[in-house]
Amino acid sequence: MRVPARREPVRVAPDMSKHIAMVGVPAVSHVLPGLEVIRELAARGHRVTYANDPAVAHLIEPTGAELVPCTSTLPVADNAWPADPIAAMDLFLDDAIQALPQLRAVYDADPADLYLYDIGAYGARALAESQGRPFVQLSPTFVAWKGYEDEVAAQLWALPGADAHRAKFAEWLASCGATTLDSDAFSGRSPRALALIPRAMQPNADRVDDSVTFVGPCLGDRASLGGWTRPADAGKVLLVSLGSAYTRQAAFYRECLAAFGNLPGWHVVLQIGKYVDPAELGEVPANVEVRSWVPQPAILAQADAFVTHAGMGSSAEGLHAGVPMIAVPQAAEQFMNADRLVELGVARRIDTADATAESLRSTLLELVADPDVARTSAGLRDETRAEGGSTRAADLVEELLP
Repeated sequence: MRVPARREPVRVAPDMSKHIAMVGVPAVSHVLPGLEVIRELAARGHRVTYANDPAVAHLIEPTGAELVPCTSTLPVADNAWPADPIAAMDLFLDDAIQALPQLRAVYDADPADLYLYDIGAYGARALAESQGRPFVQLSPTFVAWKGYEDEVAAQLWALPGADAHRAKFAEWLASCGATTLDSDAFSGRSPRALALIPRAMQPNADRVDDSVTFVGPCLGDRASLGGWTRPADAGKVLLVSLGSAYTRQAAFYRECLAAFGNLPGWHVVLQIGKYVDPAELGEVPANVEVRSWVPQPAILAQADAFVTHAGMGSSAEGLHAGVPMIAVPQAAEQFMNADRLVELGVARRIDTADATAESLRSTLLELVADPDVARTSAGLRDETRAEGGSTRAADLVEELLP
């Protein structure tokens, strides 16, 4: 399958170029989805700055954006996220509180004409509101729908520690210059948001209001991360990846080697992340290449199947490529995403405890032999690509520039 040729960006006249600032958090799953939007805006001639931790400078700088160092306190280096959702929310709030002075030190003297911000970068919205500047949320996952507060958020706010978190959030908002003082409204719905996911992955999409536009995944070749060429003798290609965060799964990878190693006609790319030593895998069959990191969209464009943790980014990339998937969810919203992929008719779900070599192999062979799965995958691929990606996202951003 081929990815359509990328449209050349339309450059704006020098006197019409603007300063657009993106503010993010250094989690790779939050950085990658919006990178091509940033690249597109910079290619059109806008001055784009990107405030984020220097740890992700290698991802940001190739886009043409100017990195604004903003140190983060989020535990992304060792992936030591707490299991308690309120504790995790506290981490994002604390990070925003310490990030805002860093943002002010740069942007009070050099304000952006428009601010883009990640869902976890609360400091950006506070800064934009205090400056009276327009702002747009770039969401790498699903957004709230009408009724979300009662159906989902109410359960969260009933957890221990929730009242203290909301009180701390409200106290910060009252003192930081924000104009939206209700913490639920501030951290929830944005007045304007671009969802960088396929509409097909959005729960209750019919109840999402017009403040949100679904532009689908914004993908590029990620050439700076290295390329990939399909072996000439590969009859079929399988990509196995649990993303960037939940990759301490040596036992699962060994099951994959037993399932797919020496499978006739198949070439397998196995991404193991940075936490597993390849030596833990034992003998690697000749038809398997093991990598710590891969340019995922480039491989999916040439793949025939995908074993994924069903993170939103990977789910969206799988739909964009039209590749049948085996979803092995690991945490958070991945279980919901896995069920949605199954509901759409393009995937089978296998929980980690059930992911034996036998179940993985039989599921793969059944999945790729199913003509209904192939037909549905192709249809959703076309729908996802029609949402416009980075080109449409950049067009919408430019429409909102003052």
